[in-house]
Amino acid sequence: MADASSSDITGEKQTFKIRKLEITDKRNGYMELLSQLTVTGSVTDDEFDQRFKEITSYGDDHLICVIEEESSGKIAATGSVMIEKKFLRNCGKVGHIEDVVVDTEFRGKRLGKRVVEFLTDHCREMGCYKVILDCGVEKKEFYEKCGLVNKGIQMSKYF
Repeated sequence: MADASSSDITGEKQTFKIRKLEITDKRNGYMELLSQLTVTGSVTDDEFDQRFKEITSYGDDHLICVIEEESSGKIAATGSVMIEKKFLRNCGKVGHIEDVVVDTEFRGKRLGKRVVEFLTDHCREMGCYKVILDCGVEKKEFYEKCGLVNKGIQMSKYF
């Protein structure tokens, strides 16, 4: 897995490692990090473990990556991608990026860009012909810096 270093405000070195989510990451702040993005609810350890096992059973078709701050073990950033298999484009594949978030403590260190690059590289390696994601208008500029372009509008219906 990849390593990256950046300096914090006080000049102390922080080392970050990007890797796949591990079942033990719940205790390293993973759910708290997700709650900075949206509502997570109260997920028990058993519920987390069951969902983790389900997601990992999909192999490389559903990947969740995290960036860990190595000295503390804290999860500093995350994102996920799901690979959709299609009949279009000669039975092509599309990567759907979701749930990209960087902990407020670690913002400004280009970790979000690293997450998006890691996920798009995974999609390229999996043979996807494109990667897509939905985001709010306030995040458009960030994703453009990651090499994505605005191709339309998002529609949704919540249940």
